[in-house]
Amino acid sequence: MANYFGTDGIRGKFGEIPITQNFAYIIAKALAIYIKKKSKKNLEYRVIIGRDTRESGLVLERAMYSAFEAAGIHTKLVGVMPTPAVAIGVSEFKCDMGVVLTASHNPASDNGIKLFNKEGFKLSLDAELEIESLIHQILEGNTNSMELIDRRFMIYEKNNYYVNRLKSIVKKNEFEGYKIVLDCANGAASKFSPEILRYSGVELFLIGNNPDGNNINEKVGSEYPEGLKDSVICNNADLGLAHDGDSDRLVVCDEKGKILEGDILLGLYAQYLYKNNLLANNRLVVTIQSNIGLDNAMKKIGCLVERVQIGDRNVAEKIRSSGANFGGESSGHIIFNDYSSTGDGILAAIQLLKLLKHSESTMSELKSEITLYPQKTKNLNVKEKIPFEELNSFKNALLEADNILMNKGRLLVRYSGTQDVLRILVEAKTEYLVEKVMQIIVTEACNSLDIL
Repeated sequence: MANYFGTDGIRGKFGEIPITQNFAYIIAKALAIYIKKKSKKNLEYRVIIGRDTRESGLVLERAMYSAFEAAGIHTKLVGVMPTPAVAIGVSEFKCDMGVVLTASHNPASDNGIKLFNKEGFKLSLDAELEIESLIHQILEGNTNSMELIDRRFMIYEKNNYYVNRLKSIVKKNEFEGYKIVLDCANGAASKFSPEILRYSGVELFLIGNNPDGNNINEKVGSEYPEGLKDSVICNNADLGLAHDGDSDRLVVCDEKGKILEGDILLGLYAQYLYKNNLLANNRLVVTIQSNIGLDNAMKKIGCLVERVQIGDRNVAEKIRSSGANFGGESSGHIIFNDYSSTGDGILAAIQLLKLLKHSESTMSELKSEITLYPQKTKNLNVKEKIPFEELNSFKNALLEADNILMNKGRLLVRYSGTQDVLRILVEAKTEYLVEKVMQIIVTEACNSLDIL
């Protein structure tokens, strides 16, 4: 049985299963069955669908809308919206599920489907497995004929609820005097982030703010910070901020044109919340990807760091179960659970400006408060994700690396949940150890795997 869900929903190249118009229709039919099965209501069922700026999103949106409506699920369309806005929209419109059509930071050739339950949280693994089973039942039953609703009859809801929510968190002109470079990745943030930040009073210099359906994440956004760094220096800005395609991430550049490591950003937020008695249970939730130096910095203020497996869903679940209210991933998914159930790049930008203003310091001065271990990452494109247990020589290389790093660092090697990529992270007390271990792993990966 095929597995369609990765670490963050369903994702792939548009035009190839599972990201085709016909398959999106089938997925929506499966979701409709799931919603009716799980809901205690017997009258009106509702879903909300949002999308990023990809042209293919219109095709997928029409297919899913048609399938939901045919199944008797009333569908709220909000058009181009950040992923966290759809999570909020679930409660705003009293929906049973939220659907976001996005491939996040991936290129425009890809697309995907992220799902939220009726509480606005990402679906559990068990829920995803149940939905996959329903998809297979539909395929096996050969009941997958598609009847599309004419786009002229697709009704879009007003989407100002998200802007209003963010404006309730920041005062008008609260950050007047700050000069900010903002990169919207030609994605879902392009309309919303500039509006909110201008409301807060900052002077903006925009990058990646002209989406055309095909240029999302194209040499802009969180994955391509070079333009952000250059613009910060050129415009003598106080800060550079970059979102990804669906605006659930934030990457930050200081006034000197240096990108902040995500773990430094998480540490600064946690310190700020702690100092203002806003850090629930004195806990910071991060993933196994986060730097050991972050743990050391948090120990100094009496804060407990809890680690989970990679994925912002895992961070969110741990935040709720541990009574925490803050956490995130070093990649830029930052969750302020008092305001949002998922990562929100625009919300994170507002909170960063509050932190910066409160500190009366520059970003480069603030980041020196947290010292990280030397760390290096490497991503290798692979033809096939062969399980490590089937690669004897590679397993031996991993053991050798672990022995070298004994009590002096750590190694993390895994396949991406959304791409055909081998991800390698090495962290140690010295650069020498980092380089030595990375060379061992990369060399053996190239010998054992078909690297593209």
